[in-house]
Amino acid sequence: MFTLTDIVQPTTLEEAYSILVKRKNNQILGGTVFLKMGKKRIGTGIELSNLGLDYIKEDDEFIEIGAMTTLRSLEISPIINKYFNGIIKNAVRDIIGVQFRNVVTVGASVFSKYGFSDVIVALLSLDTYVELYNGGRIPLDEFLNKKIERDILTKIYIKKNGKSAVYKSMRNAKSDYPILNVSVSKLDSQFKICIGARPQRATVAIEASNFLSSNDINEKNIEMALDMIINDVSFGSNMRASKDYRTQISKILVKRALMEVETC
Repeated sequence: MFTLTDIVQPTTLEEAYSILVKRKNNQILGGTVFLKMGKKRIGTGIELSNLGLDYIKEDDEFIEIGAMTTLRSLEISPIINKYFNGIIKNAVRDIIGVQFRNVVTVGASVFSKYGFSDVIVALLSLDTYVELYNGGRIPLDEFLNKKIERDILTKIYIKKNGKSAVYKSMRNAKSDYPILNVSVSKLDSQFKICIGARPQRATVAIEASNFLSSNDINEKNIEMALDMIINDVSFGSNMRASKDYRTQISKILVKRALMEVETC
């Protein structure tokens, strides 16, 4: 459980940011679902509901998602589900339950860089960008590898480029946290393989992705790419699974995703 000294609901992003940087223990609040699972003393909690960041819209080039949009809104959005073979819906639909997904916000999920996040690994396989109040718009993979603390994630952009994409996961129970999750996308002949819940945060299997993008897709080359993942991506152990188990499961899930994305 966390404790708050104070809570504010600013009406502008400028006000929210000025409060955030005023004290080191001030913090932006999303749905606070995962925050409640730890122990933390927060000075001023900054709640963003008055900033109009709960929306999903599109233009000719991008889907734009406000940071306060819930995972449930992503799941049922007719805009999002028109594209990418429904990968976002498939990634979030098994996260605990509908009531839970009605509270968790996409901005908090992405900004927190949770290793177990299903939505991050799905977004990573697409051409996704995050917009930060102070840091501007940057690619998601760059954001995940960058240390950012005093900033506010305001929007997420997904490029509408016709990618096919598939999400797969392994869980002990349907609504449990993933033991491992993967996503594979394809645009023309270019593949992108992403692996999350390693248990570290999601990452791109660059070597395997590049190999498949420049070679024929057949059984031999797929097996070679799967072997590359072991050298390209690090796995670890925790209470849910061992390093060796995750390593072996990654091959199975990636192969299934590759075979499926080829038929999309």
